[in-house]
Parts: sequence; structure tokens; C-alpha cells
Amino acid sequence: MAPIPRRTALRAAGALPAALALPGAPLAAPAALSPSTDLPVTDRPLFGARSWTLPNGLRVVLAESRRVPVVAHYLFYGAGGGEDPHLRSGVAHFLEHMMFKGSPNVPPGAFSQVVAREGGQDNAFTSRDVTAYHQHVEASRLALVMRMEADRFARPLIPPETVEPERAVVLEERRQRTDSNPRARFIEAFDAALWGPQHWRGRPIIGWEDEIRAITRDDLLDFQARRYAPANAVLVIAGDAREGEVRRLSEELYGVVPARPFAARDRAPPPPAAHEPRLVRRDPAVREALVVRSFMAPSLTHGDADRAWALELVAHLLGSGPGSRLFRALVETGLATSAGASYDGEVAGAAAFSVSATLRPGITPERLEAAIDAAIAALLQDGPTEVERARSLRQITAGAVLTLDSIGGVPRMLGGALAIGLPLDLVEFWPRRLHAVTLPQMAEAARAVLGEAPHCTGWLLPGGAA
Repeated sequence: MAPIPRRTALRAAGALPAALALPGAPLAAPAALSPSTDLPVTDRPLFGARSWTLPNGLRVVLAESRRVPVVAHYLFYGAGGGEDPHLRSGVAHFLEHMMFKGSPNVPPGAFSQVVAREGGQDNAFTSRDVTAYHQHVEASRLALVMRMEADRFARPLIPPETVEPERAVVLEERRQRTDSNPRARFIEAFDAALWGPQHWRGRPIIGWEDEIRAITRDDLLDFQARRYAPANAVLVIAGDAREGEVRRLSEELYGVVPARPFAARDRAPPPPAAHEPRLVRRDPAVREALVVRSFMAPSLTHGDADRAWALELVAHLLGSGPGSRLFRALVETGLATSAGASYDGEVAGAAAFSVSATLRPGITPERLEAAIDAAIAALLQDGPTEVERARSLRQITAGAVLTLDSIGGVPRMLGGALAIGLPLDLVEFWPRRLHAVTLPQMAEAARAVLGEAPHCTGWLLPGGAA
């Protein structure tokens, strides 16, 4: 299944990047914020999670909430599309599908049937950084899903006769999600243009079609053996569960999974320049033209990690809906129907900082790109303002409250961060990290990325082939 961005809930106060945004009427612009000292910073952890490690290396995290008798059970593996072998893009995602083919004590298809019978939800997703399997169930059914997931962890079957039928399912998923969607095809080609089609950031998570067809059962078994090890996994339980019960169940059920070595991440650094600095595609199915630009950027795990915090604020003030610079420069002036910026520094390896806008009819892409250039140049010349910093801090940190109200948002944030090697305190206290960022740090980070980093500019236009 498709991954969900880790901080979606935290960005609820802002807008999606135009490349991904759903159409809708623009909201009224909020009143300007004045700098203030009453920004929502707490010295208490966001989740109050507790963490321990089993003798086999499996990390267990519990975030208790007693409001409703429901638990979320998430098992994260520290391996995603970024770990796909050379010329075998899509292995991690293909394996995710195959993990539903049963284990010694859970017949094929029975896992999801049992969860559904109990009124719960069961699914999985693959991102570039992780593969996760998860269930949302009534609290008294926690032991049931833990037992089944631990059995799948220890001994997945992956029957040979199921590989080809599941390959057809994966190829059909690709056709539906990517091949039949001109914007999705463009974004896939755009990532390859920036990073290179065989760079781990340039390959699609679902895989290139020819490489999906080349994946063998041995490829799947090797990936599972090398990556699905207890010490390369994080179990996160959130909701109405007690620590004593979770400790007992995790030791009894997951503690028997044999410890074994695993292949550590070994990701290539960013290339010295964009594979293609410009990409122009025309498609007769395109109704709204798109201009997008992406820059190679540091993250919390690559390059200058301090810049990651500053870049999160820069992305927000630049393109987070009404009140942002791109909204004022592009949407309010009638050049675009939507505009946004995106950055997620919580990734394993290099990150990307992107700006995008959807053209209003009658506006040329040249004119829109020039307006984007001007907005970025103004930011680099003048720097951010204290009003913008205050607005961004207020909206981003206020979004953390929404995560506390989401049974799935809590484990996704915790597990996604821990599975890429970030410490628990970083997740629990990240609003404090953001509030420590100064205006000079924001200006310096903006110059280092938006002014100097390798980048690619793309146009997706209506019409025939470019």
C-alpha cells in the first residue's frame, strides 16, 4: 500500500504542495500574526512514550491513552524502497504484499479476516525508509494481533506459487496509481530527473515496471532475510494498553523471534548535480498545468542536521497556504490556482525541498516560473521576518495536538523516526527544537538550499509530446 507522510497530521494547519493537493476553494487569509512569546511550547513530552529493548534486539515503544478502549499495533522494519537492490526497484513493496501469504499458524488471508471479524482494521505500507504492518483493534484484542504479527515476523511463508499472481497485483497497482495518472507519471519522472533513475531517491517505491517483472522469489527471500531482523525493527503500541501487559506479551510473543545480523543501510549520497536540470512533459490528459522545482537538501540524518529544523520553518512560511509567500505571490495575484512548498527532514539520507504551483488558465509556465523565482529571490535577499517565524511556529506546533487525537498518527510518528535511527527524545520534544531556531539560521538554511543546492525544474503541460 502507499505510504502516508509521517507528519501529515502536524501539517494540518497548512496546505499540501500543489503537486499533490486536492482542488478546493481557497480559505480566507487569516489576520496577520504579531510576534509574541505565548507560542505553544511545552516542557512535557508530546506522547509520554516508554521504550525498552528485548534481548533479541527488538525495540518496543508504548504510548498509552485511556480515552477509548482501542489500540494501534504497528511493526516497523528499518528498510523500505531505499534499500531495494540495484536493478530490482520495488522489492521492498513486493515483499510487503507477500507477507500476507501466511505463516505457520496463520493461513493465507486469515490475518486480515481475523482482524476484520473482530471489528478492526489491518493494513501495511512501504515508504523509502520503512515497511510497516499495522492493526487497529479493540483493546482486548491486542494479544491476538501481536500473536499473529509475531508469527509472520518469525516465519513468513512466501509460497512459490503465489509470486506470479501477486506480481500481477503489484503491476495492476502500478497501472492504477501511476501509469493511468499523468501527474503521478510526471512526479515519478521528475524524481528520476533530479536524482537519477537508479539513485535510491530517484527510483519509485513501487518500482520501475521492467524491474518489477524481473523480481524473483529469491530476491524477496534475500531481502526478508537481510532486513527483517529484530534489531532492525521497532514495535509501537499506542492506545489503551498497560505497560505490564505489553512487556509480558512482547517478551512472550516477539521475544522468541531469533536474533540475527541484518544489513545496515548503505545509501548513496546525493549526486553532485541534477541528472537532468529541467524536465518538460506534455500530456493530453492534463487539465491543469504544473510547475515544480525540487532542491537537494540536508536532513536530520544527512548533512547539517541543524538546517533541517530551519528548513521546516522556511518551507512553512514559503508555501503553507493562505498567508504564505507563495500564496500571496502566485494565488492572490491570479497566476496560480494553488501553490505550496514541502520539506520533510525526517528521512534516512538526503532530503528534498520542493516548491510547486498549478497554473491558472491563460498564464504561461514561463511567467509562473519567473514569479516563483522572484519569491525565492526576495526571501534570500531580505530573509524571513519575525512575524513569519511566529506564524510558522504557531501553526506547526499547534498541529502536534491533532496527532495526540489520532490513534494512527502517534505510532507513525514514533515508529517512523525510531526506525531511521532518530532518538525518542527528538520526537517527544521536537517543538522545542523548532522554537530554538533563529531568524539568521532560517536565512542561512534558505540560502544554502534554495540559493546553492542542485535542483531540477519541471513543467507538466496539456497537449501532445514535448
